[in-house]
Amino acid sequence: MKRLVLAGLAGLLVTAAAVAQAQKPAPEPKPAAKPAEAAKAAPAKTPTETVAVLQTRDGKIVIKFFPDKAPNHVKNFQNLVKSGFYTGTKFHRVVPGFMIQGGDPNTKKGDQSTWGQGGNVGKDGVEITVKAEFNDIHHKRGILSMARAQDPNSASSQFFICVADAGFLDRQYTVFGEVVEGMDTVDKIVNAPKDPQGPDNPEGSRPANPVAIDKAWLEQRPVAQEVAPAAPAAKPASAPTK
Repeated sequence: MKRLVLAGLAGLLVTAAAVAQAQKPAPEPKPAAKPAEAAKAAPAKTPTETVAVLQTRDGKIVIKFFPDKAPNHVKNFQNLVKSGFYTGTKFHRVVPGFMIQGGDPNTKKGDQSTWGQGGNVGKDGVEITVKAEFNDIHHKRGILSMARAQDPNSASSQFFICVADAGFLDRQYTVFGEVVEGMDTVDKIVNAPKDPQGPDNPEGSRPANPVAIDKAWLEQRPVAQEVAPAAPAAKPASAPTK
């Protein structure tokens, strides 16, 4: 009997323990982890673009590019700027109501009979040219385009900046940039006194005291805003050639 009592007592103890365990309050859930603070938004970056700066005695000319329209011309011009090719070259042809033309390495020399004939000549003595990239950009005031010979693919280093509308050049010359600052400088250059007409200056477009590019370089600037074009001027007599 004693063993039975003990056994019964053991059963009662087990049952009591089970009841106590069942009645024990469940542990409170741990608080959820504190959510991480949202990362602070980084300030928006101002979009920039590569521009060329041409420093002259009359002021600076700042040019933006159209790499989506004429990638090879843009690359060619920027490489020439970076190499120092344009430093010392002169605007040898200026036609009021039309454009100013420069970029000829021959203009660094005194023999004016060769001005307008030079280009970027490689180490092998062969002129480096760029295949035409005619596009839909209109030749208007401020546009930068490449001069060339009769061959459409003969553009090399000479370029011109329009001072008025010149739509007759559209899709015949490669537009690859536009002046975004310094058109007042361009106007000074195009309106400078000219040399008397002569055998080396048949159209009277050579300045008496040509303006040189004292220094040219590339830099990053905020994307320029569009500028309303000026009123078109009369159509000039001849196109830029080299």
